[in-house]
Amino acid sequence: MFNPNSINNRTKGIIYASITAFLWGFLAIALKVAVKYIDPTSVAWFRFIFAFSMLFILMIINNKQVIKILFKPPLMAILAGIGLGLNYVFYIKGLDLTSPSNAQILIQIAPMSLAIIGLTVFKERLNRIQLVGFGLAILGFLLFYFDQLSNLFIGTDTYNTGTLMVVFAAFGWVVYAALQKVLVRKFNAQGLNLIIFLIPAIFLLPFVSLSDFQGLTIGVWALLIFLGLNTIVAYGALAESFKYIEANKVSIIITLNPMITIAVMSILTMMEVTWIAPEIINWQGLLGAGLVVTGAVLAVKSKK
Repeated sequence: MFNPNSINNRTKGIIYASITAFLWGFLAIALKVAVKYIDPTSVAWFRFIFAFSMLFILMIINNKQVIKILFKPPLMAILAGIGLGLNYVFYIKGLDLTSPSNAQILIQIAPMSLAIIGLTVFKERLNRIQLVGFGLAILGFLLFYFDQLSNLFIGTDTYNTGTLMVVFAAFGWVVYAALQKVLVRKFNAQGLNLIIFLIPAIFLLPFVSLSDFQGLTIGVWALLIFLGLNTIVAYGALAESFKYIEANKVSIIITLNPMITIAVMSILTMMEVTWIAPEIINWQGLLGAGLVVTGAVLAVKSKK
């Protein structure tokens, strides 16, 4: 009989990180549809407040000790929450101005920046494989960027603004991920998520129009609930993965999620669905996307 406890830590970490990558592969598409009905900041706020509420209830039922961290939250957890809040807001605003595949490719700046932090802060040495990875990723970004410029349904200025916002989102995620990796050594992973979800929910509230949520159809509410559940499960799995395997291994796995997004968007474009804008990616763009993912994997790869 299968026993989950028999799985070694490395396998657990890989499974958790893979769950995050899979869910993030569909996230950009769902967000792109959601912003057609609700302001991007309101969508980001709903994801946080929903995720916090559901996780809080689960912890009350299963592990009340965990919620004590809310009464004396670590400063680093508060900063991690601010970083993730900035990530959510800038990402969805950038996504609103560009496309799901574009946002997913550009957000790969995040794991690569995390690798750079390892070099600059933790004094890790850059090996030849990582150097090649950075080079491939930069080439891939350029190929994908210019391919998308030639196939835009929107203006160049709009696309560039959206691109810049996704880059800012990537740096917000790096702040969150670096602090989370340090914090899980001492604190319960889901307890940390309670703080990390609550902080941006509080900070974003003044910028949210609650009237956006009035008169929504059942379908839109279902989409919002999916986004909330995606937040709980994806970030819950990500926090757990940091407990079992190194940050660079987690980064390698989650950098694969753009391939899911591009594949799904390609299918939807061929089906000519009307509820999301089509994407056109030529061979140069696909080559660029492949180079970005390959380069990102190599860039975050450790020496071992």
